[in-house]
Amino acid sequence: MKNKLIFIFLDGIGMGSRVDLNPLTKAAMPTLRGLIGEKLTNTTNIFEKDILVKGIDACLEVDGVPQSATGQTSLFTGYNAQEFLGYHLMAYPNDQLISLINKRSIFKYAKENNIKSTFANSYTDGFFKSFDKTSPNYSVTTRCVLAAKTDFKTLDDLIENKAVHWDITNMTLQDIPNNRVPLISPVKAGENLQNLTNDYDLVLYECFLPDLIGHKKDMVQSIMFLEMFDKFLSGLISNKPDNVHIIISSDHGNIEDLSFGGHSKNPVPLIFIGSEAHHFVQVNAINEIFNAIFSKFFNTAPISEFEGISY
Repeated sequence: MKNKLIFIFLDGIGMGSRVDLNPLTKAAMPTLRGLIGEKLTNTTNIFEKDILVKGIDACLEVDGVPQSATGQTSLFTGYNAQEFLGYHLMAYPNDQLISLINKRSIFKYAKENNIKSTFANSYTDGFFKSFDKTSPNYSVTTRCVLAAKTDFKTLDDLIENKAVHWDITNMTLQDIPNNRVPLISPVKAGENLQNLTNDYDLVLYECFLPDLIGHKKDMVQSIMFLEMFDKFLSGLISNKPDNVHIIISSDHGNIEDLSFGGHSKNPVPLIFIGSEAHHFVQVNAINEIFNAIFSKFFNTAPISEFEGISY
């Protein structure tokens, strides 16, 4: 059977120490614990037949604290965006980073190599009403979809269980005017994400709740999120076909250290679930995930750094 890959991007999760202000050491996460046998901390390093867990670098040899725009561009293009700019850029990509995304977004590169891919996240009706591709306030993932000239998933897709909202359970949609989207359980959301591999070879899903909660330094919400995500993960791996593989990573740390409410320089997790884990053993930094996905997992040509880039 053809290999399929689900890439879960969790914004703002690093691998921290076993300290009181690390919610990853406090949350009950039986699904993850069952997979890796321990709490996820900076000492976790596991490679077995069907599971790989290690910390990887998000700083990319650039001074300063990792930020979202550069970190996500590195994750979803395979370029070292931090090195390209010479600094870490927060929030939304600037014109220089957009040049990298337009050259080689994860969806564009998949399309060029006949790999059927999709961004699993649903977009609200308001997004489409106010859509302006020249806006400076679009995320890296949105820019990746635009670069590939593929479709965004809608709330109708979400209702039909063909998308997953960024908050997993649709909670943030409940107070919008004329909401038509029901709440769902995190387990059901995980099942819906897995089912997208019936139609796609590569599925990317983004959840930025951990970064939002980490900035608030809220231990109670952090534990609630992590336990919800664990249920989401249980739905995702339940009855998972052997040809469906899962990778989980992040752009920078945050929620693993609630002492200051900002991003950290901690390594971020690389978690791979599935029999193709050996392809990712040599990945040591976030910009290297892209090459492992395509040239090793999907067996495309090797990825070249910065080739043909202009802006």
